[in-house]
Amino acid sequence: MKKYIFLAATYLVSSMSGALIYRLFDEPREVVIREDSSARYAATLGEDPLDEVRPRTFLSASPTEFTGAAGAATPAVVNIRTMQKGRNFHFWGEGVNTATGSGVILSADGLIVTNNHVIEGADRIEITLNDKREFEAEVIGVDPSTDLALLRIKAANLPFMPFGNSDSLRVGEWVLAVGNPFNLESTVTAGIVSAKGRSIDILEGQDRIESFIQTDAAVNPGNSGGALVNSNGELIGINTAIITRSGRYEGYSFAVPANLVRKVIRDLRDYGTVQRGLLGVFIENLNSRQAEALGLESVEGVLITRVSPGGAAEEAGMRKGDVIIRINNVKTRTLSEMQEQVGRFRPGNVLSVEYIREGKANQAKVILKNKTNDTALVTARDESMLRDLGFELRSLTREERRRLGVNGLKVISVYRDTKIEKTNMEPGFVITRVNGKSLSALEELTAAISGATGKILLEGIYENYSETYYYSFIME
Repeated sequence: MKKYIFLAATYLVSSMSGALIYRLFDEPREVVIREDSSARYAATLGEDPLDEVRPRTFLSASPTEFTGAAGAATPAVVNIRTMQKGRNFHFWGEGVNTATGSGVILSADGLIVTNNHVIEGADRIEITLNDKREFEAEVIGVDPSTDLALLRIKAANLPFMPFGNSDSLRVGEWVLAVGNPFNLESTVTAGIVSAKGRSIDILEGQDRIESFIQTDAAVNPGNSGGALVNSNGELIGINTAIITRSGRYEGYSFAVPANLVRKVIRDLRDYGTVQRGLLGVFIENLNSRQAEALGLESVEGVLITRVSPGGAAEEAGMRKGDVIIRINNVKTRTLSEMQEQVGRFRPGNVLSVEYIREGKANQAKVILKNKTNDTALVTARDESMLRDLGFELRSLTREERRRLGVNGLKVISVYRDTKIEKTNMEPGFVITRVNGKSLSALEELTAAISGATGKILLEGIYENYSETYYYSFIME
């Protein structure tokens, strides 16, 4: 035992002596450990692209920070509760059907945007702010073509959300969805922009515009009408739809782009209806077979299949078979992208349209028209007045004016059980005068009738009949 203790002590003394001698005679050294911040590559790139291995850095970007954007957005997002009279079969009597959604405050004096489907058919609309205050809302205007609606509440100094530029969004960019799903208070979810210019065929009507921003941010029932927000806390879309088999979130949500929302809401505020500028064309997406037949280098663009007589495109020299590739220098790769671009402008606005014809690039200046085939802006009151009177009108085309030798408005349809039907007026009648005054545009007719009382006399002609016809009705 003493032998082993002696050996251990001898080993310990020898080790300590060696270390002491090394420290006395060796120069001191500074050891610095540095972390290389340059990219680490998993492999170099090979000559065959199929063997290519992308560089991997394992160094993340700066921590993603959403608290500022969420804090700015949530006070401006409201809960919307609608009530509609109906049958409540549980109680076997009259009842009230209720539904909920979300909305976004756009101005300090109470303008709120939401989806049309959120408030459609409602008899009463209640708004609950983020601070729990409650208001009853009035409908300023709706646009089923984009599924948007504008509401107003009587309030002041409200927090509101500024518009961002949805055109600047890039696929892969972080976004927030802010809404009130499942009757919860304001809820924030995060995701990325998955795609732009998506059409999912959910809206109805010839004028529908589907050019959605697709995201993977969780959007659930009740989020409809809520805000899609960028990392700066700006509104870049109105959450509108999800694709789901379960009825709940499955990873696909869609928002109306803010640049389109801004135009629609401004029109609803100023006119009560959307001033939609029309190119006057029937269009479809280009496919590879058509692109090859037309001698195009890529399958990008919108093919014109028909041009409306006297429409904006025809008057600008465009025709069937042309392929629209840019509007105001913005690429229009698909039908939905083109519809979104045109949908931002009003009748009378001039667009620069670039198109391909027989393999050659051309450019046209197109003056947009409205549904009545002129450039006038029509208010909701004017539209309602004409509908109540009982007819649908449009301006004469250039060819019709030349052929008939007159200016005027053409009657497209006559509605049943109306003042106009009782006059025995037929579709195709061309109104040239109202109460003895000549007409050339729709606003001249609405101005003459609006606020008038007593007898209104409409004078005009039918094509292929030489005589003049007169129709009268009483305004009360």
